[in-house]
Amino acid sequence: MSKIRAQLTVYFEDPFWVGIYERSEDNKMQACRILFGSEPKDYEIYAFFNRNWNQLCFSPPVPGSDFEDHRVNPKRLQRQIARQLTIPGVGTKAQQAIKALQENQKAERKLKARMKKEQETDRKYALRKEKQKQKHKGR
Repeated sequence: MSKIRAQLTVYFEDPFWVGIYERSEDNKMQACRILFGSEPKDYEIYAFFNRNWNQLCFSPPVPGSDFEDHRVNPKRLQRQIARQLTIPGVGTKAQQAIKALQENQKAERKLKARMKKEQETDRKYALRKEKQKQKHKGR
């Protein structure tokens, strides 16, 4: 039986509020970076996920998970949550996943730019050849 866990971390990264949504399934972790404008309220975050879940761009799965598998005492859990609230930050696995996503997007962008540049070069070449042909004909 597979375990699915999720965690949302919202922190302030000047000048915007940023959310990192981490999900783990079958010991593979994926992360998604969400940019909020002003400080989001709980109900705004909930509405955002309901509206935009299909548009979220998750990173490729990274092996390993930062989530614990055993049950934690409620008081200990409360202390851990209080500690996490004082220290803003994102788990290293999430950072790796987001970095991999950024690298993939960068490679796609470069490929698209190269293709567009080649098409433009081919178009200009064809136009230049057509002009030469027209000049040679003498109109």
